[in-house]
Amino acid sequence: MKYVCVSGGVISGIGKGVLASSTGMLLKTLGLRVTSIKIDPYLNIDAGTMSPLEHGECYVLNDGGEVDLDLGNYERYLGISLSRQNNITTGKIYSNVIQRERKGDYLGKTVQVVPHITDTIQNWIERVAKIPVDNSGIEPDVCIIELGGTVGDIESAPFVEALRQFQFRVGRENFALIHVSLVPVVNGEQKTKPTQAAIRELRSLGLYPDMIACRCKSKLVSHTISKISMFCHVGPEQVLAVHTVSSTYHVPLILKDEKLLEFLNSRLHFDDLNIPPEMASKGEKLLDDWTRLTNQEDRSFDKVKIAIVGKYTNLHDSYLSVIKSLEHSAMRCARKLQIVWVESTDLEPAAELKNKANFHKAWQAVCTADGILVPGGFGHRGTEGMIAATKWARENGVPFLGVCLGLQIAVIEFARSVLGKPHATSTEFKEDAEEADQAVIYMPEISKETMGGTMRLGSRKTMFQPESENSIIRRLYGDVESINERHRHRYEVNPIMAEEFEAKGFKFVGRDEAGERMEVFELEDHPFFVGTQFHPEYLSKVLDPSRPFLGLVAASSGILDEILKQDLVTKDIDF
Repeated sequence: MKYVCVSGGVISGIGKGVLASSTGMLLKTLGLRVTSIKIDPYLNIDAGTMSPLEHGECYVLNDGGEVDLDLGNYERYLGISLSRQNNITTGKIYSNVIQRERKGDYLGKTVQVVPHITDTIQNWIERVAKIPVDNSGIEPDVCIIELGGTVGDIESAPFVEALRQFQFRVGRENFALIHVSLVPVVNGEQKTKPTQAAIRELRSLGLYPDMIACRCKSKLVSHTISKISMFCHVGPEQVLAVHTVSSTYHVPLILKDEKLLEFLNSRLHFDDLNIPPEMASKGEKLLDDWTRLTNQEDRSFDKVKIAIVGKYTNLHDSYLSVIKSLEHSAMRCARKLQIVWVESTDLEPAAELKNKANFHKAWQAVCTADGILVPGGFGHRGTEGMIAATKWARENGVPFLGVCLGLQIAVIEFARSVLGKPHATSTEFKEDAEEADQAVIYMPEISKETMGGTMRLGSRKTMFQPESENSIIRRLYGDVESINERHRHRYEVNPIMAEEFEAKGFKFVGRDEAGERMEVFELEDHPFFVGTQFHPEYLSKVLDPSRPFLGLVAASSGILDEILKQDLVTKDIDF
């Protein structure tokens, strides 16, 4: 097993996740099988109870793991399926050690950070790195380890020490470190002092970078590269210049041009792994497809404007997978994506009294968008604005996609406007609502006492109903009988009302295996008005976009019929 560790210095949020994902993707072009592990040095067990406005979106895996959003990047770039074990947190490590101490596994010993915590981290990495992440069932060749946070932070210290020890455990020939640093531009000059300080800090902790990935707004000039090489004790070929580009999908191609593969091959001896010819061939095709797609994105001129009507729009990372799914779909449709962010509270009547400018700006964005998307979320705030935007889309024939909460919003709006239930709501918004008005209800098996990890989570099967053969959404999925998508919710459509909705053309074309839970709806006599209780954005890949998102973008671009004529059968990713 080869290990490539990606760490970061100077500041957080400079793109370690994208660089780690891009490195893994490039290694796949060699025909290697690649897995990834993300280390998050916070005390939470997982990301499930964190505010999206503080930490960004909570990404959900097939096994129901609620994890850091970077694992979404890994899955999207590498075409793999990870588990909750691929996200290591301080909370998980300490919980593991404390449980073992209580059982008596350390009987007679004083339990300490070194060696007990650091050994647990190393054992976890070695164990998880061997888990197959594709349909082949074969152990991966390479594991990308991303160390979250910034080297030098107090909370990162046990993980840095564990990785220092780990390089000797697995051997120098099997461990390489890429350190991501910031090169700011001040008065037109690229400054190297922050990178020098970051590398000095890293070395003082016992980790020596094999490559330094320098993030800068502009391309690094030769003088900057020479200076970093000299003062950070690396060769010029070990300095990667990663400048800001129009799309993160260009980053793998930048790294390729920077000779990343050549250096890692000389450092880790991938040639000794005897890569099967069929895998090498698949790797070449992956690179060709990726290059073609990114070049096509650069040449796309026709725009498609999608309004995202949400309640966490102050931090766009709250909807990262939604953004990526729209990007994947736009590239497939050869369109330039233009996202218009609409804070749902600005659409509500109270907003007009509070700030007229924001109210009219929000409504202008909704009314001029080619398509409208209402994503997931929690709580009552902003839901009336979402309902208003959904009504606009339904009544004016504007392509619409509702995801999770978005589906529930569409159900409530339809019940109010079409079924004659003006007080229809969700028990999430009004717990004591009259039974006849409960369009959305709390799922009976979900705990109301414990919040962490108690939702309906992970991959679940959705069955398309027999009468849905001609539905747009089913055709987008390749006219299959069932699909598996990832869920994250506590509330569901009230099954008692389902017949009443369907009688008015609001068809629940997809249900769970028991036929009791409403998973997908599609409105008759509308260009594209679809909702999913699951989160299709979690399974979208760069080269294989999510079908509901593809439908929204295609309908918004006026090419839905053209897309439906293509071969849309989802093929299992075996590489």
